[in-house]
Amino acid sequence: MRAADPGVRRLAVLGSPIEHSRSPDLHRAAYGVLDLPWDYGRREVPSGALAVFFGGLDASWRGLSLTMPLKREVLPMLAARSELVEISGSANTVLLGPDGPQGFNTDVTGIVGALGDHGVSDVDTVHVIGTGNTAASAFLAASRLGASRVLISGRSLDGIAALERLGDRLGVHTEWRLYGSHVPVRSDLVINTLPGDVDPEDVPDADLGEVLMEVPYDPWPTPRAARWVERDGTVVSGLEMLLHQAIAQVRIFTTGEEGGELDHEDAVIEAMRESVGLKLED
Repeated sequence: MRAADPGVRRLAVLGSPIEHSRSPDLHRAAYGVLDLPWDYGRREVPSGALAVFFGGLDASWRGLSLTMPLKREVLPMLAARSELVEISGSANTVLLGPDGPQGFNTDVTGIVGALGDHGVSDVDTVHVIGTGNTAASAFLAASRLGASRVLISGRSLDGIAALERLGDRLGVHTEWRLYGSHVPVRSDLVINTLPGDVDPEDVPDADLGEVLMEVPYDPWPTPRAARWVERDGTVVSGLEMLLHQAIAQVRIFTTGEEGGELDHEDAVIEAMRESVGLKLED
């Protein structure tokens, strides 16, 4: 039997469902440019199975990307958490090593970076649709962009209350509405965190704004994105967010720290963009 190459490190994106994830395309492109013999795949891990998966990891594993429904489930398994993980209560990135699993949140960076590519760097009022894991990251991104007011649309009073507490911590005025209330809202930016096939019937009357950040990207376009394009609004796709959060993950996995700089970073980012068919607008 051929011995395993000691230089090969293993990484994967985990979640359920996971077959649609473009994370392997992004990461493989990056490690190809960096000439790293790293193997990045995808693993179907439903809620309740993460602890078992962790128990089967060996020293060859370098990192994990987490998506639904694992971003909160992972928290008790982490030996260390970044400040953003502590604030958001959500981790989408796990660095594995001798000091134990370290958790990071690169979703916030992903949202801010994707919006920045479209010239959105300063907002006042933001409408966040949804109250799950990504909604907290959207709220934090809104705060980073200077928002003084965030409106939350959701169906979970507990989820709304958690985001209100986050707003209090950040010093951001928070208002909320339940789906079905038909309260129209105008905002500088709408960030939708619901799955692409979920479209509450009252939201079309309430999601008025200048820019839409649509976190889901498969299938594309979502009904909301299609409506936005029809009225010549600016649409930022979740695939663009995925790119920017993956760039931050590659920095963590290769340098061992948050915000580390990559070798040949421009070439890495260009290859990652090409791997999923994204081009910067002129």
